[in-house]
Amino acid sequence: MLLERMLENALSLQAIPAPTGQEGPRAARLCDLLTEAGLDQIEHDDLGNLYGATAGSTHPIAVVSAHLDSVFPPTQNRPAERRGSRLIGPGIGDNALGLSALIELAYDLQAKPVHGCVWLVANVAEEGMGNLEGMRAVVERFREAPRAYLVLEGLGLGQLHHKALPARRYRIRAEAEGGHAWIHADRPSAVHALLRLGTALSEIRLPKSPRTTLNIGLIRGGTSVNTIADHAFMEVDIRSYSMDILAQLDMAMRKLCAQASGQQVQLFCQLVGERPSGEIPADHPLVKAAAAALSRQGIRPSSATPASTDASIPLNLGLPALCMGLTQGAGAHSQNEYIEIDPIRKGYAAVLELIGWLMTQ
Repeated sequence: MLLERMLENALSLQAIPAPTGQEGPRAARLCDLLTEAGLDQIEHDDLGNLYGATAGSTHPIAVVSAHLDSVFPPTQNRPAERRGSRLIGPGIGDNALGLSALIELAYDLQAKPVHGCVWLVANVAEEGMGNLEGMRAVVERFREAPRAYLVLEGLGLGQLHHKALPARRYRIRAEAEGGHAWIHADRPSAVHALLRLGTALSEIRLPKSPRTTLNIGLIRGGTSVNTIADHAFMEVDIRSYSMDILAQLDMAMRKLCAQASGQQVQLFCQLVGERPSGEIPADHPLVKAAAAALSRQGIRPSSATPASTDASIPLNLGLPALCMGLTQGAGAHSQNEYIEIDPIRKGYAAVLELIGWLMTQ
């Protein structure tokens, strides 16, 4: 592992916008970098996932993945920069560093050919409305053949995510007749109706235990400042440690939507994404091996609380899977996102040791 090369590649990949559904240019650049690293078996699938196999047979010992996409549209994806001991910029930790780690693994694992191979996968559609479709395709391809699925994220060093946090995502749409803001002032507005519904949703009492969240992440609609809006929509994310609570929230949201809908303004609530639950126990050999690898690097492992990651898909199917972070940092999903440079060596070394352990099983 060459740290400076890893940082340079992370900056190069982060600078290429890759919102969910538009990962192609970043995948193309990563493909070139993996080829430079010596991988000669590189493939794409129909969704845009990028696969590269290390030397050896095509039998998968492990699938190591990192997601290609970012939450930021091209207009908000300003290039990251190095400032002292940090790399700072949107998406640098989530997940440009994870992608850069795949390149270093390509270099390092080529020097350790074994019977079988490690598949390095850069998958699409992890963020936003992607609904983990990229990882669904990866798991559909390999199924139970790998000894484990290892998901890499740039942030969260020391955390071992082996429990999947269930989540649901909705698009709530409002439709009205619309018109001129002065001439048709008595007509209802789709935007106004959506704002009232959003207020009602935000006032739903959520339990602190089990932890449950409701977030209205996006609102769009209308035509102009002097037009009564004939259309509007918002996107809502709900998460809970409890599937029962999620079901109750679903019912409550749909009830409020139905109550707000009428002849002049109609509201429609559509489920557009669902992330499943699933887990392996803390004493599973994979979790114990990952914890031991972190400990040998002087990092205190944490069997973290459930999280919604690409590992959710194999975990839901009862397959051994784990999500690990490569370094420390903060500000995920913000313009001020940053990663610490110094811990990267230890985080990467722990990942490499865990892959080595999988090779011996």
